[in-house]
Parts: sequence; C-alpha cells; structure tokens
Amino acid sequence: MPPGSASPNRSTRPLRRDAQRNRDALLAAASDAFAREGLNASLEGIARQAGVAIGTLYRHFPTRPDLVQEAFEGKLQTWLAAAEASACAPDPWEGFCGYLETLCDLQADDSGMNDLASMHVPLPDFVSGRLTRIRELTQTIVDRAHQQGTLRADVTRQDLAFVIWAHSRIAAATRDVAPDVWRRHLHLMLDAFRAGNAHPLPVPPMSQDQVDRAMTNLGSTHAPTE
Repeated sequence: MPPGSASPNRSTRPLRRDAQRNRDALLAAASDAFAREGLNASLEGIARQAGVAIGTLYRHFPTRPDLVQEAFEGKLQTWLAAAEASACAPDPWEGFCGYLETLCDLQADDSGMNDLASMHVPLPDFVSGRLTRIRELTQTIVDRAHQQGTLRADVTRQDLAFVIWAHSRIAAATRDVAPDVWRRHLHLMLDAFRAGNAHPLPVPPMSQDQVDRAMTNLGSTHAPTE
C-alpha cells in the first residue's frame, strides 16, 4: 500500500458508525412517535427528532412499512412467542392469563400497538402474516380456556366480558377506558382469577352497553350460562 494512503477499513469504519448511529436514532424516534401518535406519525417529525435529514430516513427505510416493521419487530416477536407458549400451556386458563399479561405489558398505552392490533393501516406482508398467526393462536388460547370449564363460580357476565374485550378489542378498550385504568383493572382481575374465590373480583369499568357489545362480539359459542 502506498505511503500515506488510508486503509479501506480505517476509511470506512467512521462512515459505518455514523450510519448505524443514524439508524438507531431513527428507530428510537419512530418507536416514540408511533407510541404517542399511532402509525400515522409524521416521517418528517421522526427524522427531525432523530436529528437527520428526511433523505437519510429514506436511505435507511425506503418505504414507510419498512420503518414500521423494524420499529415493532421486537414487540411483534415477543407477542408471537407469548401466544405460541400460551396456546400449548399445560394449564389452559393459566396460559390465557399469562398471555393477557404479556399483551397488556406490550400494548400499554402505545397507540402504534393499538393500530397494529386493529389493522388500521396497510402493513407489509411480513407484519400482517405475524398478526394473522397471533390472531389464530389467540383464538386457540380462548377456546382452550373456555373448554376447560374452570371459571370461578362468582364470575359474572360483566367479568367475562371485560376479559374478552381486553384481548379482542385492544384499540377500542383503550379509547373507551383510560389506558392506566384498563391495565390496572386487567392485572387486578388476573390476580383474582389466580387467587381463587378467596380473592374478590373488582368491578370492571364498563357500561352495560359495552358489556353487551363485548358478549355479542364473543359469539354464542363462548357465551356464559346465566
């Protein structure tokens, strides 16, 4: 190599580091923006928050779905893994409760996860395929829990409606009930289910109309007996 010339490695390392920093900053900004504003968050705002030009964003993520997919990759994988584990748990009801807890922790008051759960926007095949699989597994988890027939004797129609509503209508739940109230109640309810009849069930923060809609959405197959 001629004297004074830079090695290929030395000349490219800083560029790679800068590119990785930009990518990391964009993903962090996108995750934050999607959580606050949903999947319609401004790409210009994301680039500005990351401290890069909009052209830099498009170099790393040529299309909006590319950014959505990578920003939620970890959450989607955790969600899918939780559903797969719960669908084959030895105790179906414990599997159902564990799945709800994971979903509650992942979703929190994250508008982007709400949008993903309710499929409000077109998504790339990779993301849509995972969500389809998650929905299939969720139905299996619910079916097993109900077929086991181990619901507490004091579980009311309203109690069951809240659990159904919490897992099948995530976006609607967090629009109609404050997210912190929704999460707190779900965790209290799961604790009560696990503790047995010695632990009183809290009263769900739902109107009768919300109960009726939740039970209608569940369908006659799983409707509780009066």
